[in-house]
Amino acid sequence: MKRLLTLTTFLAATAGTAQADMVFPIGGDSRLNWQSLADFKAAHPGLEGQSLTILGPWLGADKDLFTSLIPYFEDATGARVNYSGSDTFEQQIVIDSEAGSPPDMAVFPQPGLAADLARKGYLKPMPDGTGDWLRQNYAAGDSWADLVTYAGADGTPAVYAFPFKADVKSLVWYVPENFADAGYDVPETMEDLKALTEQMAADGETPWCIGLGSGGATGWPATDWVEDLMLRLNSPADYRDWTTNKLAFNDPKVVAAIEEFGWFARNDAFVAGGAGAVSSTDFRDSPKGLFTSPPQCWMHRQASFIPSFFPDETEIGTDADFFYFPAYADKDLGKPVLGGGTSFAMMRDNPVGAAFIAFLQTPLAHEIWMAQSGFVTPLKSVNPDAYANDTQRKMGDILLQATTFGFDGSDLMPGAIGAGQFWTGMVDFVGGQSAQAVADAVQAKWDTLK
Repeated sequence: MKRLLTLTTFLAATAGTAQADMVFPIGGDSRLNWQSLADFKAAHPGLEGQSLTILGPWLGADKDLFTSLIPYFEDATGARVNYSGSDTFEQQIVIDSEAGSPPDMAVFPQPGLAADLARKGYLKPMPDGTGDWLRQNYAAGDSWADLVTYAGADGTPAVYAFPFKADVKSLVWYVPENFADAGYDVPETMEDLKALTEQMAADGETPWCIGLGSGGATGWPATDWVEDLMLRLNSPADYRDWTTNKLAFNDPKVVAAIEEFGWFARNDAFVAGGAGAVSSTDFRDSPKGLFTSPPQCWMHRQASFIPSFFPDETEIGTDADFFYFPAYADKDLGKPVLGGGTSFAMMRDNPVGAAFIAFLQTPLAHEIWMAQSGFVTPLKSVNPDAYANDTQRKMGDILLQATTFGFDGSDLMPGAIGAGQFWTGMVDFVGGQSAQAVADAVQAKWDTLK
């Protein structure tokens, strides 16, 4: 059995190591789990002088944040990691794979692309036990393990990627001061949210800001609504089957989710500018009504990135805040969360790659990024105090409380559907077409792809 280093021994062993590239000196921040790094180091000897190449989508600040983890891995193992970012990652990784010159490891923002490359035999299965590790250590039950389980070239399912870094979409943004002044409470259930919507309208207020405009991608914000509602109306299995068309797009379960979106978006009294303005309002402009005086709208369902389009100097937690887009009390489906994220996959057999996956399983690897910005995780063993601010901590808690995690459904569908017919169909729906007609049209399009 490999001897595990005590933290004291580990700190002594690394005291002479150059740590100039480390954002937090080893052992220097008590919020971070340095023991997990010591344990990792003891368990992964013999890698000195070896190397690992990683290709991913991160550039700029995101690249800096990811590569801030690498010195800790290199210090623990003696191996070297070279990360390259590409703004054409999706195309580049396919070209490199087909040319027989892939990196050792790749970071996939879309599971569908990883699944496609696994099916073609370009990905290596994760180390044995990775799926069980995810089920035991990540929140939301089987969700994360299922997300990275793909069929290989021989059709046999296996875990082909490791999810690391998540995004949360199941959020409703609002202005706390406005709620307090009006005496409105943050809703705990979907039934409460719908009752609050009706109460606001009865009070002469406009509950929702919804905008679907996005140039050539107009319609995508509505697909997020439908995905969130699919998770709240149906089982996790139904949601997964919907993204692969095992559950037909025009199944009554899907039609019901579209109609539920219509309950919010097709009522002139519920939406800023009336239902007719939903498609023409740019999604970047739609939350601005939260901040007018008096408010033009009171709530906005959108992912964690939307504060980028709030007025300058908006303080999250004070001037604006968010709550979990709630589940139905009467559905017994727990607390589903819609989101996105990235996954690491091995393209070559490389012992440094297997060790890097083990490093990503340490609380410290998560906490180093948590303590900076732009990172939330479903890993249950991290210290929430390590988050850089209350906003990230609150989003992280939403992930930890999730009973199901659903990856953005449109990203899992073929491009012609998830980034095409689904978008345009939702524009048609808010324009007055029936949910059934929209669902039938999407299914007809999907049938042409088979």
